[in-house]
Amino acid sequence: MIPSDTASQYEALTPSTLPSRLGGLSILTNRVGPADSWQVEEVGDGNLNLVFILRGAAGAAIVKQALPYVRLVGESWPLPLKRSFFEYNALIRQEARDPGAVPEVWHFDEAQAIVVMEFLTPHIILRHGLIAGKRYKGLGERLGDFCARTLFRGSDLSMTPAAKKADMALFAGNVELCDITENLVFSDPYFNAKLNHHTPGLEGAIARIQADMALKVAAQHLKMGFTSQAETMLHGDLHTGSIMVSDDDIRVIDPEFATYGPIGFDVGMLISNFLMAYMSQPGHETSAGARAGYQDWLLSVTAAVWTSFEAEFTRLWREERTGILYQATLYEDQGHGLAGEIARAERLGMIWRDALGFCGVEMHRRILGLAHNADFERISDAPTRAGCEARALALGTALIHGRNGLTGIPAVLDLARRISLENHL
Repeated sequence: MIPSDTASQYEALTPSTLPSRLGGLSILTNRVGPADSWQVEEVGDGNLNLVFILRGAAGAAIVKQALPYVRLVGESWPLPLKRSFFEYNALIRQEARDPGAVPEVWHFDEAQAIVVMEFLTPHIILRHGLIAGKRYKGLGERLGDFCARTLFRGSDLSMTPAAKKADMALFAGNVELCDITENLVFSDPYFNAKLNHHTPGLEGAIARIQADMALKVAAQHLKMGFTSQAETMLHGDLHTGSIMVSDDDIRVIDPEFATYGPIGFDVGMLISNFLMAYMSQPGHETSAGARAGYQDWLLSVTAAVWTSFEAEFTRLWREERTGILYQATLYEDQGHGLAGEIARAERLGMIWRDALGFCGVEMHRRILGLAHNADFERISDAPTRAGCEARALALGTALIHGRNGLTGIPAVLDLARRISLENHL
């Protein structure tokens, strides 16, 4: 059942009130220790929520609570608390579809919009690691597998019709967060929207984007795909700030934007963030060219995301295609396995083209819209930052326009390398 908003019963947590309000939860006292041993630190640095680290005599936990407004903007932008319901339901589905890929959920309080989950340590936010120039073994491969498993297993390729339709109905209630995506990602970058902001010096690049009529048409085609192609349950906000890493573990967090949409959406958003990290690297160098090798590594991770997604999707197609789409009764059971392989290749081609388009709009919105990312924002020299961002904007435009002609990930990487050497201010 989709919840109604419960703001009338709601009270925001604080570090001082959290022990008294949650101290009666046996799952916390068993795993963290008695409430009188708890130490609470508020660590949320995102756009929407309160996040606390709760430490006790026996362990630690994360407590995440939705706020009734967009934290980045303030109370002038109300937002329903029910988004925590969708985050909780997305997390338990992702865990079932790719065990070990997300934090373990310990407790959910719908009325207070609270999700309690395991504390990941010594993990850090992936984006912070990329800014620092750190490398993580198997990163692209693991994330490609996550996308393939969650997206395939949440679709009509795998689920029963009744289960898929019930899930679609449930996540259709995540209206307000979908509205954020629909406007901030697909529309706002392409005109002078009220909440847009940008680095000084980008005015020429912005003018070119906003005067590109074919680009505006393409962005709205992509928006229509997002709103109408309910292919699978999406994470909905899959970027390097929604991934936590350690030397030997990778987890995906924060699926509160979960909804049903095109399979290529999560894949494209993820690839986009690695390409932006690639374009940002000159702004984090201590000397010219010092991060050239690291940029090469970032492109290898980008390639691995897609190649691993493609390989795991192919395995799942061959071994777990039990839904109502492309049934084995039409292909393999009739001795027409080749036709099944043709269908798979064509389906992956459609996902690839969608992913490139979504990749491009994500690059535009992260530089021109409301919510920027730290890859660029932490470049202290504004002219350097503008140069890096202008190249990323140009790459985003090229991916959107060229999505039907870029036939593989090597072509995308070659395009990124070429644009990284150009001046697009």
